Amino acid sequence: MTVRLHRRTGFEIELMAPPGRSRRTLARELARRYGGSVRPVWHHDSEPSLVPGLGRFLHLTRGFEVRDGDGAPLCTLVDDVTLLADLDPRAAPRPGWYRILSDDPRLTRLIAAHSDPGGTLDTALDATARLWDSAVQRHGDVYRLDDPAGVTIALAAPLGGERERPCEIVTPPLTGDHHAALERLLGPARELGFTVPREAAVHLHVDGGPFRSAPALANLVRLFAYWREPLRTLLGTNPACRRLAPLPPALVAAADGTPTYEDLRRAAADGGLTKFFDVNLTQLLTETPVRDTVEVRILPGAIDASAVLDRAGVVELLLDRCLDPEPFPNAPADPAAAVSALMEHAAGVLAARPG
Repeated sequence: MTVRLHRRTGFEIELMAPPGRSRRTLARELARRYGGSVRPVWHHDSEPSLVPGLGRFLHLTRGFEVRDGDGAPLCTLVDDVTLLADLDPRAAPRPGWYRILSDDPRLTRLIAAHSDPGGTLDTALDATARLWDSAVQRHGDVYRLDDPAGVTIALAAPLGGERERPCEIVTPPLTGDHHAALERLLGPARELGFTVPREAAVHLHVDGGPFRSAPALANLVRLFAYWREPLRTLLGTNPACRRLAPLPPALVAAADGTPTYEDLRRAAADGGLTKFFDVNLTQLLTETPVRDTVEVRILPGAIDASAVLDRAGVVELLLDRCLDPEPFPNAPADPAAAVSALMEHAAGVLAARPG
């Protein structure tokens, strides 16, 4: 089913640069083609920690914001730590590529505000060090900043294992001709030899505003909980994709009946809801959203606009069905019947659209 998107939509498309190239290669090519510019930016993410008692490290890695000749944003190209299988972990660090690590999100944001993402490893922590009236210490290739009491604030270290190759294309919200907008980005990537990584996914962002009511939010939960396997079959979800999970049981239970918005918010908190589920609902459950969207995370990787949009169109129809106050029903027990029923739900929404 090929469906033209009606909603303002953003995409995150995970790609892999060929050996010897990087996300900066694509950034410079896009700027060259469209008479634009490239600006280094910090990308915030986290990774498992090998330090006993510390579950994760927060880190900053270099991304690239690309604008066209009129100054309008084209995309931002960033790392994605889930992309591992296509990389050589033994590869030596590429000159000029590094990361900054900390264990406190407040410190990470402070460092990002004071450190130049276009700067060098040896000066990455200098501006932050001045805030503490402290000195950066060097240990081999690693630079460490401690506070005056000797507590480590952050580390700066070379970025190894070909980590410059992963390239997640993050688009601004797109309206109008989504196909042309995506091909402006994906066409050059294909020509440069970029490929779809083994763990790849496409994340779809739609405006969260329409889903900030209890019936719509409950229907979203029902769709992604009761229809989880049919959805993954219909969309062709990549089984190697990381950071996906079924929604917390407490939230699913709360979506039965006629819950209030506060019922759902409490259940989400009790269930430990984070962004790393099949659908990211966290921005609907806070008064201060960073990016006020519903993020659908189960689309498979792709490097062709038509392949991305064919699946995104079906998802948009199912999300529109969630705005119907009638509760989303349970899925049929038979897997084939469930996939067929999903398509019928999508087709019903499409048939009701004007024109």
